[in-house]
Amino acid sequence: MKKQTIIVTGASSGIGKEIARYFLEKGDNVVINSTTADKLEAVYQELGAGDNLAMVAGNVSDKATGENLAQTALDKFGSVDVLINNAGIFETRPFLEVDEAYLDRFLNTNLKGTYFTTQAAIPQMLKQHDGVVINIGTPLVNHALGGVPITAQMASKGAIHALTIQLAGEFGKDNIRVNTIAPGTIRTPMHGDDADQSAGLHLLNRVGEVEDVAQMVYAVAKNNFISGAIINVDGGMAAGHNLN
Repeated sequence: MKKQTIIVTGASSGIGKEIARYFLEKGDNVVINSTTADKLEAVYQELGAGDNLAMVAGNVSDKATGENLAQTALDKFGSVDVLINNAGIFETRPFLEVDEAYLDRFLNTNLKGTYFTTQAAIPQMLKQHDGVVINIGTPLVNHALGGVPITAQMASKGAIHALTIQLAGEFGKDNIRVNTIAPGTIRTPMHGDDADQSAGLHLLNRVGEVEDVAQMVYAVAKNNFISGAIINVDGGMAAGHNLN
């Protein structure tokens, strides 16, 4: 399998960091991104700071960050093969308490960040007549949980699911494949020590690990015949819950 160049946004912790590690261990070139420069530098060192790793600090809600990521991948490694739009934020706030600034935070980071980083990567993929975009979504866009007030978050993530399908349609003829991986609750720093409290939301009655998501992202990235798919890596959350 030929060495590819992978861009991972939101790679300073959790799922993004594990995705970057996984591709590096499989022999690919990786460009990592995070808003926070010092955290990104720490992960860069943790992942070995080798010749097959580069980093670009910046907020993906700024269109220039995506352009910088694509250019760095091209300048250092000569291609833009796989873009993983992992950067995202998650909080809870009741619908009636959501103001414009709060909604904009999620639309800017989750939707706009995914949208314009993809827009920056696709021109090179068109030149290559080959490329993969993998977005990170959630099964909760189609599976509401009473008592978990996440309208702002789900509005932005639902838009990512729709964007995935439309991009797959627009660029399929150009051999560019676009998919979304939708994780359930994954044990990451974002959930702190509370992740296991969500075990019963999954049919497996446990939460997922970052490796579970990284394995699926890698498999989808390397498969040439998956496009327009929303793939749940959710322990059965979308199908039901475990109330035992």
